Amino acid sequence: MLKVMWFLKRADGITLEEFGAWWREHLHMIADRQRPQLLRYTVNIRQSDTDGLAGHPGAECEWDGVAEQWFADEAAFDEVYGRPAAAETRADTLAHVSRFERLIVHEIPVIE
Repeated sequence: MLKVMWFLKRADGITLEEFGAWWREHLHMIADRQRPQLLRYTVNIRQSDTDGLAGHPGAECEWDGVAEQWFADEAAFDEVYGRPAAAETRADTLAHVSRFERLIVHEIPVIE
């Protein structure tokens, strides 16, 4: 199993609410275009620009959301991201984010 995490920062001039609305629409395009290779897909969008909860690290978070994608293996991932449609999806993403990072991880479930 291959898990990929995408960290996104919204583009300048886009509010967190606008970013969240765009991503809720965008996630369906991703899911539709990446099936059947995409086995699981979760999007996590930051709730607000302020965080008054206990344990706050003190600095503003540099990311506005994280997407998690699961693929059977590297070949399935490469099949999805090597498609011509991936360029269109990337263009839509780049119009709404100032930057993004990809992290390939080994998921270790602790409590399920």
